[in-house]
Amino acid sequence: MADDPLESRYEAYADGQLAGFVTYRLDPEAISFLHTEVDRSYRGEGVAGQLARAVLDDARARGLAVYPFCPYISEWIGKNPEYADLVPSDRRAQFGLPAHLP
Repeated sequence: MADDPLESRYEAYADGQLAGFVTYRLDPEAISFLHTEVDRSYRGEGVAGQLARAVLDDARARGLAVYPFCPYISEWIGKNPEYADLVPSDRRAQFGLPAHLP
């Protein structure tokens, strides 16, 4: 996975080809994930899930709050609640996530 700040997206490559990407909007204290897309030839190979984990791990490492406007990223966080803390508790309901962590 590579961050391409000029394109405002994280990119995943397979065999030297762009397999998928996640677009974002970066603010000083937060990152908003807007859209996830995987090339048809790589669908079903786990590219989107790998991208989701990688972008969220990077946000955590950078100390950024996360706003998952992308439905895929929001759903992925819902299935992987160890990442829910990245979304501010007062905004979780907006993304269909529990306001309080277990």
